[in-house]
Amino acid sequence: MSNGQPDDKSQPKSPLPFRTTPMLRWFLVGILALIVIEFVYFWGKQGQTIPYSTFKQLVIDGKVAKVDIETASLMATLKADASQKQDAPTVYSVTLPTAVPDNALMQLLEEKKVTISAVQDTSSFWNTLIWFVFPLLLMVGFFALFNQRMRAQGGGSGGLLSMGKMNAQSYSKEKVKTTFADVAGSKEQKEALYEIIHFLKRPQDFKKLGGSTPKGVLLVGPPGTGKTLLARAVAGEADVPFFHVSGSAFLEMLVGVGASRVRDLFATAKKNTPCIIFVDEIDSIGRRRGGIQGFYGGGASEMEQTLNQLLSEMDGFESNEDVIVMAATNQPDVLDPALLRPGRFDRRIIVDLPNLVEREEILGVHIRKVPLAADVDIKAIARATPGNSGADLKNLVNEAAILGSKKRKDAVEMEDFWGALDNIMLGLVRSSLILSEDEKKRTAYHEAGHALVAKSFPNSDPVTKVTIVPRGRALGVTMQTPIDERHNYTREYLLERLAVVLGGRAAEQVVYGSISTGAENDLMHGTTLARNMVARYGMSDVLGNLSLLEPGAESYVGGNPFGGRNFSEDTLRLVDTETKRFIDDAYQRALAILSERRQQLDLIALALITKEIIDGKQLTALLETGVLPEETPPAETPPGATV
Repeated sequence: MSNGQPDDKSQPKSPLPFRTTPMLRWFLVGILALIVIEFVYFWGKQGQTIPYSTFKQLVIDGKVAKVDIETASLMATLKADASQKQDAPTVYSVTLPTAVPDNALMQLLEEKKVTISAVQDTSSFWNTLIWFVFPLLLMVGFFALFNQRMRAQGGGSGGLLSMGKMNAQSYSKEKVKTTFADVAGSKEQKEALYEIIHFLKRPQDFKKLGGSTPKGVLLVGPPGTGKTLLARAVAGEADVPFFHVSGSAFLEMLVGVGASRVRDLFATAKKNTPCIIFVDEIDSIGRRRGGIQGFYGGGASEMEQTLNQLLSEMDGFESNEDVIVMAATNQPDVLDPALLRPGRFDRRIIVDLPNLVEREEILGVHIRKVPLAADVDIKAIARATPGNSGADLKNLVNEAAILGSKKRKDAVEMEDFWGALDNIMLGLVRSSLILSEDEKKRTAYHEAGHALVAKSFPNSDPVTKVTIVPRGRALGVTMQTPIDERHNYTREYLLERLAVVLGGRAAEQVVYGSISTGAENDLMHGTTLARNMVARYGMSDVLGNLSLLEPGAESYVGGNPFGGRNFSEDTLRLVDTETKRFIDDAYQRALAILSERRQQLDLIALALITKEIIDGKQLTALLETGVLPEETPPAETPPGATV
């Protein structure tokens, strides 16, 4: 089974004992060629070396037939001798004494009638070729390969030479087709952005009254809420060019490249005014300088130089004109204050998660190209997906279409949407996991405890489905869907919610007299809820109206809001004590309810063991009549918040 790694058998194996790249292999080939040339032209042509005195004695003895004299050496060829072995050397190399020249050598050679030849010295030529020209060519070739590799990996059309150029995705005003009609929901955000569109279309309306050009717009919100889509829609509505770049694209391993790319981006934008520059994930270059949440390194830091250049371009001595800078981030708390001051990012627009009406509009956009069956209720799907972003809803529609295609349907039905929502929220059904009878029974009582405690509170969110079919890491799930969109939670509601969360473990205690590990996720969720009630919402009678949330910790990507605590150890002990008290009280409350309604707890557990899945209407009928009715259509059992 594939594990996502490339198959080693399909890759050509290197003859070297270590892994190499094409550039490294070419470099090694060049070094080998250099060694071969050195051997051929310097060592291969030389005979056996003998001392100068030995050579002179051979001349005196009349054994030398010919000499080839160079500047500082000569090659001596001996006369043929029948007594000499056939494989004995007949050519010798001799180094001439240049410090004390032997002027009598030429006279001696003439007396012995030795043939004398003067050979042009080519050693300097080959030295220059091998040790200067050839390495230079090798370096040029290595540079060309490296440059080609950078271009292939997105280093710009000019490769290494264009490292300081900004390779932004540019769209002319003819190519920007996105408008606000393509952006579902976000009504308030669109109204806030109409001012930018008005300026880009009619800047004279602002300038005649002394108004200055807006510098920047910061879109803040969780991932997937459509910040990039809104920026493109502004460019489309204003009919201006659009430059899209990610914050990480400015950074490079070489110091100064990021600042150069910022200058190049704004220089290009000024040639196409009026226009919009959109910097996605600006927190990658706009982090606070210094401090715990910032970065260090002083002026030599690449990130800091890039940020300084961006600040200068947005509001410096030569600030841009008719260039609107839009940026998006989901971590506004880490941005540098200089980036957020007036004159830089003048507008800060919150792009939050969509509400019920907006989710219905977003779903309407994504189902345009999806054939739907008559039973599909978009409003019910929107009601069952609180907290989902636009990207989540798009993924939901796609997953439903995939489920429908697997069953070879002609249209996507409502059950496909519920199945897709279950897969996304809970994971795929673990059909290979077979529970023992004891585990299945314990799981049934656990989920029955959640459901019965939830049904015991009149203000609790309705239970829409209870199942003991294993999905993902969960052996069972109890789902609740709020009737109305909630934006404000009372203390009573949260305390009841805490009791519902602990209802599963309380049911195990009531029935078995012991507890199991099945409540792991419940305990994590309950502890977080109780701690927030105490330290964040000021709902503790002991601590009173006190919030211990760290100032500025409104990041949309999670993290520990109490990590940099600004309170004493005694206060922290009170937080822990009150958190435990909230959990203990909720647990005792759930125990009391389940002990009092033990007979109904057994009914729900038995129904789950028999059917494995019961919906909200079946659960209500079971508690009222003591009899489980027939199954209702899947479209009437929407999933929702899980326990």
